[in-house]
Amino acid sequence: KDVLARALHADSLRKSRPFLVVDCGAIAATLLASELFGHAKGAFTGADRERAGIFEAARGGTVFLDEIGELPKDLQPNLLRVLETRQVRRVGENHARDVDVRLIAATNRALKDEADAGRFRTDLFYRLAVIRVRIPPLRERREDIPSLVAGFLTDLGRGNMRFSTAEMKALQEHGWQGNVRELKNIV
Repeated sequence: KDVLARALHADSLRKSRPFLVVDCGAIAATLLASELFGHAKGAFTGADRERAGIFEAARGGTVFLDEIGELPKDLQPNLLRVLETRQVRRVGENHARDVDVRLIAATNRALKDEADAGRFRTDLFYRLAVIRVRIPPLRERREDIPSLVAGFLTDLGRGNMRFSTAEMKALQEHGWQGNVRELKNIV
């Protein structure tokens, strides 16, 4: 997901502007609003100075919200408002600031099902689902494994290293429940 989001950004008119990532499942719900929208000095305990959020910091660039399905339901209207108005309001402030970003969102959840079940806002789902791209899990594209392995080895500074035929066959027969991350860790 991250690689595809970065490729979309790099092949766009926004490529010279920031590409910022927020993993919605890795940040405590109490801090996520500040991370996304920023905060004013004194907005909460520990807010000793004002801080721009991701949407302001990415001005003119791309924001990648990974695991958007983990976004707490109480923050979903705020995100919807940003997408609708192209303005963000920092936590603890009353005035809005204009923002210009491309938003890319990804999730492992079936967001349509989550929306139908009332666990994800339907209006936000349809606002996000303008263009949908399904990335098949690694187990459905085993033919990619040799090139992924070669890329990981190069990234590790071991581009001249090769896996044996038997090792590559074992990698291609593995179930890969952890997808590409699991493969990268194995390599």
